[in-house]
Amino acid sequence: MIAEDGNESAPVIKKIKKSKGGHHGGAWKVAYADFVTAMMALFIVLWVLGQKPEVVEAVAGYFKDPVGFSTKSKILIEGKANPIPDIKKNDEGSLREAEKMELEKLGEKLNQELRSDTKLLGLADQVKIEIVKEGLKIELTDSEKDVFFEIGTSDLKSNAKSLLQKIGSEISKIPNKIIVEGHTDSRQYKNIGTGYTNFELSSERALSAKRALVGGGLQEKKIDEVRGYADTRLRNEKDPFSFLNRRISITVKFIRS
Repeated sequence: MIAEDGNESAPVIKKIKKSKGGHHGGAWKVAYADFVTAMMALFIVLWVLGQKPEVVEAVAGYFKDPVGFSTKSKILIEGKANPIPDIKKNDEGSLREAEKMELEKLGEKLNQELRSDTKLLGLADQVKIEIVKEGLKIELTDSEKDVFFEIGTSDLKSNAKSLLQKIGSEISKIPNKIIVEGHTDSRQYKNIGTGYTNFELSSERALSAKRALVGGGLQEKKIDEVRGYADTRLRNEKDPFSFLNRRISITVKFIRS
């Protein structure tokens, strides 16, 4: 530039600083991001501390080898397995095993109480308690003396009714659903044309047993199914007319099927 007196003057350069975000700029965003990250890390740590050892081990394994070169990580990358569902599956398996143990304890307790009740002497030997695929099975098998029902009828004898009421009282203390089944031998009815068969008889016997269980305190809503199988599931197949085939089965179902 040339001044009025003809001399050159130094040029004046003005630099304008552009600021984003007001007085503080963008620094607050960095601080906020650090805070959120720290909170997330805290919550992850708290969650891990409350998990089972296998979950903790799986999470630790991931953070030790996040790129996937370990055996477990390679399986994940290759798509052969997914650690999270596996953990859930193992957890469900542990819960199922714990429930099985509880039902076994219930079976042992029930067996002891039935045998210690003097009013039920002789009937306790007709009761078989075991764990099956569906849950805890309590099976009442008849004898040569027809201890549960008069032959050909669905009317429970008094001692048998007391036995079922006691069973109903015990299983009413747990939330599990119940299945009641009736079974007969292969002796057929002679009154042809009435339509009444062993299917009707086994169903009515199962219903009689259900009513006795409810009379002992079992809630009606816990009855899941009442089944009548007639002689289609014989216990003694070599002797279809054997008293061993006449029975009532009560199954306390697993909650986690």
